[in-house]
Amino acid sequence: MATVELRFSALPEHVRTARLVAAAVARRAGVDEAVLDEVRLAVGEACTRAVGLHRNGGISAPVKVLLIEEEKQFSIEVGDEAPHAAPGGSVPGDGPGDADVETEEDEMGLAVISGLVDDVEVSAGRHGGSIRMRWPTAPPAAFPA
Repeated sequence: MATVELRFSALPEHVRTARLVAAAVARRAGVDEAVLDEVRLAVGEACTRAVGLHRNGGISAPVKVLLIEEEKQFSIEVGDEAPHAAPGGSVPGDGPGDADVETEEDEMGLAVISGLVDDVEVSAGRHGGSIRMRWPTAPPAAFPA
C-alpha cells in the first residue's frame, strides 16, 4: 500500500496543483483513464471546500490530502481542520445568517462530489472533517513476452 501525502496552504491557487497531483497518482495506481476527469473534478471540489472552510474560519493550518493506493482500489482523503456543526446545530462563533450561507455552499459541494464519485464517506466534527473518495483500479497490464 503506497500513500502520498500533500499539504498546502489554504489558498485557492493551490487547488489546481492538488488536482494535477491526484490525477497523476490515480493514473499510476491504475484508475481507468475514462474516470480521471471525475477524479480531478472531485478532488478540486473537495479541496475548494476545505480551502473555503479554512479561510472563512481563519484557520492557518494546511489542507491535507492523502492519496492511497491499495489492492484493487485507490482512495483520496481531503481533510480540513474547521469545526463543523452537528446536524441541526451551530458552530460557536457563527454569526446570524453566516451558518446558513456556509451550509448551503457546503451541501452544494458535497452534492457535486457525490454525483462524481460512487464511493464517498464524509466525516465531520468539532475539530475538523474529511471527505474520503474511492475508485476501483485495474491490475497493471501484462507486457507481451
